[in-house]
Amino acid sequence: MTLFNPYALRDALTPGSRLLGLDPGQKTIGLALSDVTLMLASPYKSLRRGKFGETAQEIGKIVQKEDIGGLICGLPLSLDGSFGPAARAAQDWMTELSNRLDLPACCWDERLSSSAVNRFLIQEADMTRKRRAEVVDKMAAAYTLQSWLDATASRQTI
Repeated sequence: MTLFNPYALRDALTPGSRLLGLDPGQKTIGLALSDVTLMLASPYKSLRRGKFGETAQEIGKIVQKEDIGGLICGLPLSLDGSFGPAARAAQDWMTELSNRLDLPACCWDERLSSSAVNRFLIQEADMTRKRRAEVVDKMAAAYTLQSWLDATASRQTI
């Protein structure tokens, strides 16, 4: 399925469906869910990244279970906003996942999301390094998904 622009994706969702936010890392993929009103993102879980087919199948089970209508994938742009190798890899991965699951999808700028989450977990939650490692991916996915939800909440498709 084609990658939608952020506003067209919101319009393409069926009422009552949720979004799945994804933060694909080298070893793990953080997952977050929106609520059905598309106002709030919550961390869901982290998956070990394996072979693409197996990972897509596992995500597909979550899509069915949670009534997911679309996907938001973190796009790791370079700090200057350019498309580097990591951004291209994330976009290619999301395009393939979107096609495999037959869901509309959008990539969204996730620059510094993991840094922001780690800073919060250290300063506000006073978490140990081990505990942060367990939650940072799913929280980064929620951070990125919440950013998309906030940015697209009031804008209409042109």
